[in-house]
Amino acid sequence: MKGFVENRFGLFLLVLIALGCLYGVAYVTRPAPARPQPPGPRKVAVESVTVACPPAGQKVSVFQQGALVRKAVKGPVSGPGTLEAGYTVRETSGKDRGLAGVRCAEPAATTWLIGPGPATADVVLHLTNADRAPAIADILLYAAEGPVLSDKAAGVVIAPGEHRAVDLKTLAPSSDVLAVGVVTTTGRLAVAARASYGGKGVDWLPSSTPPATSLVVPGVPGGGGRRELLVAAPGEADAVVSIKVVSEDSSYAMKGRETLEVPAGSVAALDVTTGLGGQSAALVLTSDQPVVAGVVATGTGASQDVAFTAGTAPLDLGSVVADNGKGSKLVLTAPGAAGKVRVEVVPGGKPFEVDVAAGRTKNVKLTAKGDFGVVVTPVSGTVYGARVTEERLKSGLLLTVSPLAPGRTWAMLPTLTADPAVVLP
Repeated sequence: MKGFVENRFGLFLLVLIALGCLYGVAYVTRPAPARPQPPGPRKVAVESVTVACPPAGQKVSVFQQGALVRKAVKGPVSGPGTLEAGYTVRETSGKDRGLAGVRCAEPAATTWLIGPGPATADVVLHLTNADRAPAIADILLYAAEGPVLSDKAAGVVIAPGEHRAVDLKTLAPSSDVLAVGVVTTTGRLAVAARASYGGKGVDWLPSSTPPATSLVVPGVPGGGGRRELLVAAPGEADAVVSIKVVSEDSSYAMKGRETLEVPAGSVAALDVTTGLGGQSAALVLTSDQPVVAGVVATGTGASQDVAFTAGTAPLDLGSVVADNGKGSKLVLTAPGAAGKVRVEVVPGGKPFEVDVAAGRTKNVKLTAKGDFGVVVTPVSGTVYGARVTEERLKSGLLLTVSPLAPGRTWAMLPTLTADPAVVLP
């Protein structure tokens, strides 16, 4: 051994063996490398948009590439990613008295609506297939009593280019309140619904965010009249929903109405009129089960009108309301930290910024001559909102609400990952 060590080649070999042992121990005991985090959703520009405006033949305000035009349309409207369209109908007497506004709908695989049922109002569901292939859809119905089963609601086939009006009396005739989910198994549909109270108000139901455990219902109008919260739990488990009001002055839970229990597969209603105190507000809901929610707002006066708002996404991608007029305002809410948005009235308006305090709701009056569009762009924070239009007549208030749904200029593209399971039997 002594000779081996004294031999310079033997010593060199021992050094190599020692270094190898050290390297091996270091390799075995080294910390595992951090797994690369998958990239999040990417914000991408929308290249083209197709929307449907039921019923055909109405004069529609179309916002496109910064310009606003008003024209009659007979079918779907297509254009670049800046396209937005909608219209408001004003009636001062008769069975359709009221302001009724609708945002032209983009075809989608799933759409949710919540509002009155056929036992309370005449509710007509409009389904439009703007694509070149047939669409097949199931109409899911949930009432106060539970799920409503109807053979006529399953496997509804809408031909390419077809528009169909479905009177919900034919599907759920005895329901006072109703949540409706239109889910396509093939193709896409543009969905809208109109509710008429036979002379006591009329409006279109805005689409709601899909069932979620956390959502915000913005644009609850201030002033007099009844305010009713509707919450649906379309899943198989009962939901316990916590409710917080974010008003002009404060954020709070309504005394005695801090929570609402919603049986599985049903819709629950809660009168929140006194809890709002006549202020403009948003309702923040947190639930242990996915829910869909909206608010029914009734106007004041001898002749009443009605308006609807529903759970809506924040203004992260901006929003456009194409059809506005005298008496229009924005109702903006920052339920958490303070937020800021940029507002521009089209045509001819100068952009201005609006600060919304943390945990507060703010009214922003909009002024312009004639019909106009409004573009709302996020600057900072998380802000929700709606456009509210009010017209005071001697006979009573006319009222309509349009939640600020995500604009169509930008979209969030989800991350795609390679998964061999998609091609396996």
